[in-house]
Amino acid sequence: MTALERFERYLTGERGKSAATRAAYLADARLLLELAGERTLDSLQARDIRGFVRQMKQRGHDARSIARRLSAWRAWFALLCREAGFIANPVEAIRGPRAARKLPRPVSADAAAGFLDALDDDDPLARRDRALFELAYSSGLRVSELVGVDLADFLDGGASLTVVGKGGKGRQVPVGASARAAIDGWLLVRGQLARPGEPALFVSRTGGRLGVRAVQLRLDQWSDRLGVADKLHPHRLRHACASHFLQSSGDLRATQELLGHASIASTQIYTHLDFQRLAAVYDAAHPRAKRDKS
Repeated sequence: MTALERFERYLTGERGKSAATRAAYLADARLLLELAGERTLDSLQARDIRGFVRQMKQRGHDARSIARRLSAWRAWFALLCREAGFIANPVEAIRGPRAARKLPRPVSADAAAGFLDALDDDDPLARRDRALFELAYSSGLRVSELVGVDLADFLDGGASLTVVGKGGKGRQVPVGASARAAIDGWLLVRGQLARPGEPALFVSRTGGRLGVRAVQLRLDQWSDRLGVADKLHPHRLRHACASHFLQSSGDLRATQELLGHASIASTQIYTHLDFQRLAAVYDAAHPRAKRDKS
């Protein structure tokens, strides 16, 4: 039995991979044989695998494809070490190139404000949606954080909010004046929908906690209703908050804290923007944080 046949049997039996995954992994295995040329598989070392990675980059393979091929090769060599007497797995310590993180399409401050200001609040669900989207843009929340907000999470009379982010890590974020006003409007009618004792700030039409998918659906519906050509999604509101806050403040560390990024590297994706250095405080930095003084 050849090494390739052994791999195909393994993928079909022990791993139970789908036909599409088996085809992809076997294609990856054939590519390794092509790159190896006259060399046998058991003679390959880590430096050879690194050379193959360089060749794939030169051929224009993207980082995601290279990572998948390395995963397939790693599994193949592990099998051959177990069943065919190979001494070492040359792919074991090789990690593929990191895929570039793509930012959502930018949303200008004027476009964000225009969308939010155009939202109706003539029924309970519309008031809920306005509060929902204002809070997402105001505080840069992930959609999972947004739907996880409870009534009891607000501090300082509603000026700040405690949220639980990735890994169960909590943080406190400011809430801008526009968001606070929209939330107050929603709270006036929330009792018409919420079940007795429901802790969630945002509830569905059936009275329970609003779900993540429902937020996206409502954004889609409002985009259609308002004739927004470039539809929004929850992460674009978070991205807009981060971009506009960073543009105004120039404070990368404060932006990291606002977004709840564990590493500053995650926040640095926003530094392609041209900063206009203004005050670092939230009220001065965020386009919708200032109170209307009229």
